[in-house]
Amino acid sequence: MSEGKRELWITWAGLGLTLAATALFAREGVGILLDRLAAGEVGPIIEQAVFLALCAGIFWGSFVYLLCRRGYFKRLEAHRPASADELEAFLLDAPPVAFLLPSYKEDPEVVRQAILSCALQEYPRRRVTLLIDDPCDPRTPEDAAGLAAARALPARIQAQLDQEAERYRAARDAFEARRAAGPLELDRERGLLAHLHDEAAAWFEGQAAAHPGRAHTDRLYVDQVLLARAARHRAQAARLRVEGTATAADLARGHALLAARFAVELGSFERKRYANLSHEPNKAMNLNSYLELIGKDLREARRRDGLHLVPTDPERATLRVPDATYVVTLDADSILLPDYAARLVHVMEQRGNERVAVVQTPYSAVPGATSLVERVAGATTDMQYLIHQGFTHYDATFWVGANAVLRRAALQDIRVEVVDDRGVRVAKFIQDLTVIEDTESTIDLVERGWRLLNYPARLSYSATPPDFGALLIQRRRWANGGLLILPKLLGLLVRDPLRPGAAAMAFMRAHYLLSLALVNVGYLALLFWPFEASIRSPWLPLTALPYFLLYGRDLVRQGYRWLDLPRVYALNLMLVVVNLGGVLKSLEQAVTGALLPFQRTPKVEGRTAAPAGYVLAQVGLLAFCLAAGPLALAAGNHAHAAFSLLNAVVFAYVLCRFMGLAASVEDVRLGLGPAVVSARAGVARRVRSARLRRAAVASAVGPVEA
Repeated sequence: MSEGKRELWITWAGLGLTLAATALFAREGVGILLDRLAAGEVGPIIEQAVFLALCAGIFWGSFVYLLCRRGYFKRLEAHRPASADELEAFLLDAPPVAFLLPSYKEDPEVVRQAILSCALQEYPRRRVTLLIDDPCDPRTPEDAAGLAAARALPARIQAQLDQEAERYRAARDAFEARRAAGPLELDRERGLLAHLHDEAAAWFEGQAAAHPGRAHTDRLYVDQVLLARAARHRAQAARLRVEGTATAADLARGHALLAARFAVELGSFERKRYANLSHEPNKAMNLNSYLELIGKDLREARRRDGLHLVPTDPERATLRVPDATYVVTLDADSILLPDYAARLVHVMEQRGNERVAVVQTPYSAVPGATSLVERVAGATTDMQYLIHQGFTHYDATFWVGANAVLRRAALQDIRVEVVDDRGVRVAKFIQDLTVIEDTESTIDLVERGWRLLNYPARLSYSATPPDFGALLIQRRRWANGGLLILPKLLGLLVRDPLRPGAAAMAFMRAHYLLSLALVNVGYLALLFWPFEASIRSPWLPLTALPYFLLYGRDLVRQGYRWLDLPRVYALNLMLVVVNLGGVLKSLEQAVTGALLPFQRTPKVEGRTAAPAGYVLAQVGLLAFCLAAGPLALAAGNHAHAAFSLLNAVVFAYVLCRFMGLAASVEDVRLGLGPAVVSARAGVARRVRSARLRRAAVASAVGPVEA
């Protein structure tokens, strides 16, 4: 039996046990509710109803995970990747692809790796554009230096690659000339092409040896982008020499692909230079501004309100943006493996996939992290990879914006025009009404009959925040928006309840949007309110047992350890207040109607300070658990006492290992320092004001006797 089939049987067993335990728990819980209804006790009725609702939300998540696990292994069993020969034949006439990298004040070395992972794709017709979103008028020397470095980076890489490209282009042209002149000496031609592959391998090996970085992200780049490519070229050279079977057509194809290896067009674009383009501070509008320009000839025009970029004739164009059938979007801290574009565009071009709008490989965490927070948070990222692959089995895929191949025809289908706050009419392909623009755009695409796919292979990696402060910003942003998008999904279901995939949308996609609110609110409710009569049910832990066992099993399958399972639980507890902060931001936007700013995940040397309120919330939860445990024990609520004391241990671990006691104290001091200074200044101002008033009164009425 294959591994996939074995895991499918294990998943079915987990589903069966979960279903049985849930049914027995529901029978018991509903029985308690009916008894309380018969007794007419309003308070206990509400308590039991709330408890059952909270448990239903938790059970929903368990079933989603187990079903996604089933879908993941079903897809893995059925997956048959295209062979090297199939890809080579496809690439000879592959459609053009535009790679877009949004960037805002990024580390130049991080961006350089991302650009090169795109520029060195094994895909012939590609253009890579760095979308620089830094302010065009930097206020500090550091910002000016960063902007200058970002602007210079594409040209530096272009010059480096052009030198290599010319060598293989000349070799291809010379081969074609010999081929046209008469019969080829095939053994000699095989040797010449093998030598060229050796030269290409030597170039990649030289780049790897000269790479300055030693962090785990650098190791991934060197191993998977540079040395893996060198090994491929060495292997091709060996095959040409040993097998000796390559025909003239094979050699022609080999020269063509080798000539395309370094032939790439790189550039940069800054939307904020132009008054007639959006200046909204978010990634979506940075992408939208450039997407609207693809396939157009443009020129700069100076007008009263500033510089404009306007369509023009090809003869007068100062900026020509080539057309592209597909667009690859990539975060600036991400890395693509060499065959990412070839495999994903090949899938798009297959018969039957004409209505596929997005194909992606949900990104994996960069392996080898030294920070405990980064490693455990990376584990949750890798588990999300499994879940998203399962979503595709049920046709419930969500676009995950760190990387994706997008069909331009689909983007045009969801294009709208709006007038922004500055009175400028701008095009939107990707909505920016929330800070999770990829999730919202998924619903737009589905509404218009488009599909989304996850390719079942790990072809992309992204950095995970290395400390609590940076992770807080990322995860709070992820938690902000699901509640705002839910009405759009529900509206789609109401308008067309019988549409294909409606059940999966209701079950999978709705949970994806609601899960962070449901789980975190449910956890706090269970922590703060002693649902003693129900929490003692022996069936309750059994409903969760298959989920935890299979989650741990999947962690181990992906290179982690069973010990990381309780660490993931601890990380999730640490993120309860963070996720609720994002949920509250959604509610704030729903009430006020004001768009909230897009807060980018910091990528800085050293540690990102966390807001004092979030640090104090962790301390407060620890203190509450320490107090609630003994009180519940004294009251005879043994189950709630055990739950509280267990979570006290977890929060103590969070403070000591994930956040760090010294770092937490420093963050609180930094966060409260300005408030204390402001309060002291306010008191001093009031004292001075009172003294001045007394002095004014004294000067007006004369001295007052004691």
